[in-house]
Amino acid sequence: MKISGAHTFTLDNGFVKKDVYIKDGFFVAAEDTCNSEVIDGSGCYLIPGLVDAHFHGCAGYDFSDCDIDGLKEIGRYELRNGVTSICPASMTFPEDKLLGICQKALKYSKERDASKSRLCGINLEGPFISMERRGAQNPEYINKPDAEMFRRLQKASGNLIKLVTIAPEVDGAIEFIDELSNDVHISVGHTMADYETAEKAFVQGADHVTHLYNAMPPLQHRESGVVGAAYDNDNVMVELICDGLHISAPVMRMTFDMFGADRVVIISDSMMATGMPDGEYALGGQPVTVRGSRATLADDTLAGSVTNLMDCMKIAVSNGIPLVDAVRCATYNPARSIGLDDKIGSIDVGKMADCVLLSRSDLSVKKVIKGGRVVMG
Repeated sequence: MKISGAHTFTLDNGFVKKDVYIKDGFFVAAEDTCNSEVIDGSGCYLIPGLVDAHFHGCAGYDFSDCDIDGLKEIGRYELRNGVTSICPASMTFPEDKLLGICQKALKYSKERDASKSRLCGINLEGPFISMERRGAQNPEYINKPDAEMFRRLQKASGNLIKLVTIAPEVDGAIEFIDELSNDVHISVGHTMADYETAEKAFVQGADHVTHLYNAMPPLQHRESGVVGAAYDNDNVMVELICDGLHISAPVMRMTFDMFGADRVVIISDSMMATGMPDGEYALGGQPVTVRGSRATLADDTLAGSVTNLMDCMKIAVSNGIPLVDAVRCATYNPARSIGLDDKIGSIDVGKMADCVLLSRSDLSVKKVIKGGRVVMG
């Protein structure tokens, strides 16, 4: 396959008008393909398939429901919207429930179905979090960081867990980070940590922040907290929910200026109501009311978003983030943050041929290609 005439996203040079070649499901050099099929990309941007490293559900289904048919519907919805790889997030549940989630995710990941997104990992958002900053997580099942429990979950998942959220101030957290930071990416989040505690977590090996600003103390001029500690550690990547509700436009722009486009990971944090009408839904076993773009618990706590990653990327652009930066932060950066940038996240020879053609006029999705096959458009 040859894709010609598109303005193609590159990591080093931004958008460049060049032809892209695909063979046997991978991007290849021109001389390695016979060009049996040509796709005209004129008037389009060609970007890598999006990678959502933190979302809970969509299309009426929740990742944590342990339902294979539901996972398939999630995968189909995500793929239609240009998200070719997913690393869905669990909620705070007891271990037996989390084991079931891991086992079903592993089963889904082994299926070879071109009609749905590739499940490339699991984001274990709970249960090792702070009670005070639990957000929409269920307080009944919050647990102290437990390395052996994590290993049991990782075994059940077939080593699919790529991210685990930790509140570094709780008992056992620093020891957990020290013991497991070489085995999984550890994310600081749902936390009351001050600067010194967060800094210690990053020095010990944590390299990620769960939805920056949300479920943590705010950045202040005398106490910079997790935000300041993340800024001071160049190896730390930070998630940003760009749904237009969780983060204001000025803070979005400030964050890109502070951290740079190579350290921001745009996430959707979407829940099951994404792509669905207003109404009553659930997240982590708790009732959620959705009205427009706002999803809330009974006490008005935000309960994730109802915006898919492609739309989050577009919202970032509409709020002043350059397109080339927004694309990087929704493709390559999330892949790098979960250790899969050698396989997905950019249009480079040897990587999986996942890409999306967007109209240059309005960024609408024209075609989605996953593993070298046109799956939409």
